[in-house]
Amino acid sequence: MRSGDSGNIFLLIKKNYTPGNWKNHLQWCLIIQSPLRAVVRKGKEHFVCDNRLEQRIEAIRNKQKNASQKEALISLRKQYDIDTVKDLSGFDRRLVCVPKFCPRECPSRQMCRYQRYLEEAKKQAVFIQICNHNYLLADAYHRAEGYKPLLTDYRTLIVDEAHKLPEAAKQMFGKDLCMEDIREIAYYLEREHQKEAARILRTVMYDALHVVGEEHQIGKGIRETFRNTTNSVVSLWEGVEMMEFLLEKLERSIPRWIRNRLEAAKEVLECFCSNDGKYVRYLRLDTEQLPILCAASRKIPELLRKLLWDREEGMSAILTSGTLKAGAGFFRTRQITGLEGRAGVQEYVAESPFSYEKNCLLYLPKTLEHCRRGSREEATMVANHIHSLICSTYGHTLVLFTSYTLMGSVYQILRDSLPFPMVEVWRHSQEEILRFKTMDNGVLFAAGSCWEGVDFPGDMVSSLIIVKLPFAIPDPISEAEKETYDSLESYIQSIIVPDMQKKLRQGFGRAIRTETDTCVVSILDIRAVKGGKYHEDVMSALPSCQMAEELREVQDFIRSRKGEEYYL
Repeated sequence: MRSGDSGNIFLLIKKNYTPGNWKNHLQWCLIIQSPLRAVVRKGKEHFVCDNRLEQRIEAIRNKQKNASQKEALISLRKQYDIDTVKDLSGFDRRLVCVPKFCPRECPSRQMCRYQRYLEEAKKQAVFIQICNHNYLLADAYHRAEGYKPLLTDYRTLIVDEAHKLPEAAKQMFGKDLCMEDIREIAYYLEREHQKEAARILRTVMYDALHVVGEEHQIGKGIRETFRNTTNSVVSLWEGVEMMEFLLEKLERSIPRWIRNRLEAAKEVLECFCSNDGKYVRYLRLDTEQLPILCAASRKIPELLRKLLWDREEGMSAILTSGTLKAGAGFFRTRQITGLEGRAGVQEYVAESPFSYEKNCLLYLPKTLEHCRRGSREEATMVANHIHSLICSTYGHTLVLFTSYTLMGSVYQILRDSLPFPMVEVWRHSQEEILRFKTMDNGVLFAAGSCWEGVDFPGDMVSSLIIVKLPFAIPDPISEAEKETYDSLESYIQSIIVPDMQKKLRQGFGRAIRTETDTCVVSILDIRAVKGGKYHEDVMSALPSCQMAEELREVQDFIRSRKGEEYYL
C-alpha cells in the first residue's frame, strides 16, 4: 500500500475508535511511507447551519431558558460538529442542524462551515473514509437511484459490528410518524408565517392518533400490530386529505424541504390506510401515550444485496464482528445481510486470544426449578440463586436480565439482604453504569443495551449472571417472518435459536475483557442446564470453559483465582 495509490478505502468502525493509533503503527512498521489521511463522514444533522443557529439564538435572546442549554447553543458558534457539544437540547439540535435540503442560493454558502467540511472530506488526499452503517446505506441508496453519492468512490469496504447492519437497514428503509414529528413540522410552518396551517396540522393529526390509540391496546415498550379498523383508517385518511390540502395551498409559500417533510408524513399515513404488503405495520407508544406509526420493510436482505453486494463497479468487502457466527455456522448472518446463496463469500473464524478454559467457569446449576413465567415464585427462585452467587463471589457481579419487570421484582427482593452496594440500570442510565465502575465490589442489575457495548475489565465483574436465555420477544416483525416458514419448528431452528445464540454470545462477552480476567458465568435458565431443551444450543454458542453444577465449585474457582486484595 503506497500513499500515492488512487484506491480509496472505506471503513466503518465504532464511534469511540481513534484513527491515529493504527496510522502511526503502520508508518512505524514501514508499511506506509507517509501518514494516511482519514476523515469521519456524518450526516447533515450532525453539523450546524450558521443561519439557523443565529435565528435560534435571536429567538431565545429575551426568553427564560435553561442556562446550560443556552450556553451549549451559543458555543456552537465556535464548534460546527454538534456531537462535540454537551447539554444541547434535542429540540435545539433539530432547529440548528443543517437542513435535509440546503438551498443553493443560500447567501452564507461561501462561508458555510459545513460546506468547507465537505470540501475537505472529498479531497483526493483522503485515503480512508469512516462512517456509521446508516451513512453507508444512505450513500448506497443515492448511487442506486442515480443521485449524487455522499461518499467519494471506494474500492474496499470494511464493516465492523456487521451484525448491526440489518438493523440499520430497518431504520433506513422503514417509515414512522409520531406527534413529535407533527409538532416539528408545525413549528417550521409557523416560522414561515403559516400559523393557521400549523394549527390545522396539529389538530387533525392529534385527533387521528388519539383514535388509533383508542382502537388498539398498546402496552408500554410493546410493538402492537396495526389493525385496519374502520375508525382508524377513516381518521388516518382525514390526515392524508388534510396534508394534500396543505401541500396544494402552500405550494409556493413554503420551502421545498418543508414540503418534503409533509410529503413524507403523508406517505406514512397512506401506507397505513392502504395495507401496503411491502411493510409490516405496527404501533408503539410515545411519552404522551399516543401511538407512533411504524412500518418496517419486509425486504431488508434483498435491499442490502441490491445496494451493497450487486453493485456494477464491484468492490471487496470484509464484514467483521464478534457475533456473526451462530451455533455451527454463518447461515443466519448470510440470510439477514443479503449474502445467502451468493458466490465468492468466504468465512473465517478468528480464535479468541483469551484462555477461557483456564480463566472462565460456566455454572449451570442443577438445583433450578420449573416456575410459571412472570410469577412471584419465579422471582423468588431467581433471587435466591443470585443471592447465593453474589455472596460466593463477594460482589463483583453483573446480572443480565431479558425482562425489566423480572429485574425490578428480583431487585426489590434482594435490596436489603446483601452486604454489597447494588445498582439497578434502567433504560439509558449511563450515570448508574459509571457509578458501578467506581465501586470495589458492587452488584449491577441491567437489561437491554447492557448485553453489549459495555466494558468491565479486571475484577470489576468476576461473576456474570445471565438470568434467562435471550430469546427475542415476539412482535409484528417476527410474526411476519414466521409466516414464511412451513412449520413452527423450522422457524424456531432457523431464526429463533440462532438469534438467541448471537445475543447470548454478546452477553457472555461482558465476562472476559482482557487476557488476565477471570470470571464465573452463570445461566439461571432451566432450559440451558444439562438435559434442558436448549443445552446443546447454549454449549455450541459459547467457547469451551470449565463446567460446574454445584455452588461449591463456584466458590472454589473464585478462591483459586483471586488474591487478598479482591476481598478488601
